[in-house]
Amino acid sequence: MPLSPCLAAVSLLLAAAFSSGWTLHAAAELPRFREAPAFRNGPGCASAPTIHIAMTLDATYLRGSLAGVLSILRHSSCPESISFNFLATRPRRFRPAVSASFPSLSFDVYRFDPALVRGRISSSVRRALDQPLNYARIYLADILPHSVHRVIYFDSDLVVVDDVARLWATDLSPDHVLAAPEYCHANFTSYFTDRFWSDPVYPDALNGRRRSPCYFNTGVMVMDLDRWRAGGYTRKLEAWMEVQKREARIYELGSLPPFLLVFAGEVKGVEHRWNQHGLGGDNVEGLCRDLHPGPVSLLHWSGKGKPWLRLDAGRPCQLDALWAPYDLLRRDGRDDLFADI
Repeated sequence: MPLSPCLAAVSLLLAAAFSSGWTLHAAAELPRFREAPAFRNGPGCASAPTIHIAMTLDATYLRGSLAGVLSILRHSSCPESISFNFLATRPRRFRPAVSASFPSLSFDVYRFDPALVRGRISSSVRRALDQPLNYARIYLADILPHSVHRVIYFDSDLVVVDDVARLWATDLSPDHVLAAPEYCHANFTSYFTDRFWSDPVYPDALNGRRRSPCYFNTGVMVMDLDRWRAGGYTRKLEAWMEVQKREARIYELGSLPPFLLVFAGEVKGVEHRWNQHGLGGDNVEGLCRDLHPGPVSLLHWSGKGKPWLRLDAGRPCQLDALWAPYDLLRRDGRDDLFADI
């Protein structure tokens, strides 16, 4: 039975939408966010370097990403000297949200193609760790233009409470590719399965490092992209993902273990203050946790519990109150930005 002209037109429109990779009512799914204040450089910023920051954007973590951006700008001595490089599977969907909250922000949104990791992701202890965008940090050197020589990668569940220029100034000489806070008290062996440690070959990859391999969290990293490109590190990480997928189950924690296998023992150490991580609890229950002893420059809700979800549910942890002032989610009658900072 032939379609009516109106129905036929609708069918053609739907077909065009799906063929372009659209999702119906996708724009309506995104919440509305407030516009943040404009942050300006001071008189001493004329010679300030451009600081490149990379983050990801998706519907689940957009609220966290925007809070992270606001926190970075709020505490920066030269906020107009910061350039944000966002990765998203559908850039056109998220660009308006960033522009609406930060009209004067210097940023680009680059497309991350999920096909890059198709066939390389294996299931882990938490579904969020299995999402393709969780692996986008591996491809920063390939996706960002070669004019970006260095970048700070930040996860989307953190806030910065210090001047990010201090982290940017991390010295990567003479030949470090990556800098991050290390946690050598952590049980490094627990990040890999018994199958890994019992293999006659796999553990040998950790031999010959500058130092004994230590755990580091990949949610905060200073990365030399020129050295990354020259050393072919994307392919080195992919190789371990392929071992996991095709040869043996050697780890359980998403994109973290390949980084440990390639970089542990070769990382330039950064003060722990730059990643007070674990505030989201573990990957199963997400229970409340306290800060680690020492000064704080960055609060990171790694783990299952996210502050915006716990706040919305009316069951926040004590430290979630430190994230709340950076929340740009629009609520009727509430525009008290920075009232509690």
